[in-house]
Amino acid sequence: MNIRSLSRGDGVVIGAAVLLLIASFLNLNSYGDANAWQALHLLMSIYLAGVIAAALVVTARALPQPRKVAGLELGQFGVALSLFAAWTAFWAIIDSPGAGIGLILGLIAALALAGAAVATPLVPALKVALVGADRPTPVTGPYGGAPSPQGYGYPAGAQQQGGYGYPGGQSYGGQQAPAGDAGATVGHAAGAAAGGAAGATPAAGTPADFAPFWFAVPVARPLYGEDGSPSPIAELAPGTWYLAVDQRGAALIAQTQDGRRGILQDTTGIQRG
Repeated sequence: MNIRSLSRGDGVVIGAAVLLLIASFLNLNSYGDANAWQALHLLMSIYLAGVIAAALVVTARALPQPRKVAGLELGQFGVALSLFAAWTAFWAIIDSPGAGIGLILGLIAALALAGAAVATPLVPALKVALVGADRPTPVTGPYGGAPSPQGYGYPAGAQQQGGYGYPGGQSYGGQQAPAGDAGATVGHAAGAAAGGAAGATPAAGTPADFAPFWFAVPVARPLYGEDGSPSPIAELAPGTWYLAVDQRGAALIAQTQDGRRGILQDTTGIQRG
């Protein structure tokens, strides 16, 4: 799982799950030394239920496409389970004649877990990426030329990748192009990315002078198919550089590392390379 795809809300969920696990080893009552591992009903319904809920919520965000079980997504199962754990912890501490640190800490962690799981999709501050995207390291071109991007993710020390409007003596994909044909290779790739052969009329809403560029997203965002399907075909994760090959109004046609192309509808806050 790419840690850069995690949001601040996911960080709160993970922290609350760790706190729940710690609380399960602490005293449930102020007058004894029994912990949750000696009370199976509390262990399964509060502590382990909360940890499993956190795992479902975080895993659902890491998947490129939502997985459904019995008509519900994994994330929805996780949210429901976190609410159940918080509800059970609340009544367990109400019913206890002398709540110990294990019950008190368990209730606090369960409430934090449920709150973060519910609020993360709704509160913009919690949707911000936990780890921001790094800017690519510039690499000086030959003879003091302009820096050239190093391909998907900009790995340091990789051979220069040309194509799609970037300088260099290689075509897209890493195959060497003749020095005299470098300009033709760039022009051909840019023309293909624009959506047609030479002489084709640009699509409505597409700028005629659009130039492909690299970009990164501030938070995880879905990539939809070019056929207009409502289901996303991939998820763009923060910290990874993607190639914008075309534009449709305010949306971008983006290409992933594995060659899939789709429409990025939400382009607010993207970082251009």
